Amino acid sequence: MIVYDDVYFMQQALNEARQAFAKGEVPVGAVVVVNNAIVGRGHNMVELLNDSTAHAEMLAITSAYNFLGSKYLPDATLYVTVEPCLMCCGAIYWSKLTKIVYGARDEKNGYRSFVDEQKRKTPFHQKATLLSGILEEECAMLMKTFFKMRR
Repeated sequence: MIVYDDVYFMQQALNEARQAFAKGEVPVGAVVVVNNAIVGRGHNMVELLNDSTAHAEMLAITSAYNFLGSKYLPDATLYVTVEPCLMCCGAIYWSKLTKIVYGARDEKNGYRSFVDEQKRKTPFHQKATLLSGILEEECAMLMKTFFKMRR
């Protein structure tokens, strides 16, 4: 069995983000992984669904719930191309994900804008681990290109 790494799964999340980009959506993509297999995918669909909650993370988590027939994901990892917002952090928290991996920071809307890092508090489940900066440049460049084209 081939064991994939964080870079591989972030590339899969980037593929989702590119689908969002092609549809005129903010290019954020996400995948949920359990036991080295993708069990949920999602990319932003806010415009298409006319739904401000249709973020990549929310859709990937819901997809994973449906695939696994579960309301929690304690053995799962979420890979997302951009730092999650507070809304998505709530969904991530309640899903009980084991690990969260994101690519680029979001200085304006990311959760880090709203938490006090000095107190070492995060909006994620206390058992979750966090990893950032995986394919950060590629993730950030996709966002920059998207918003540059919209100006």
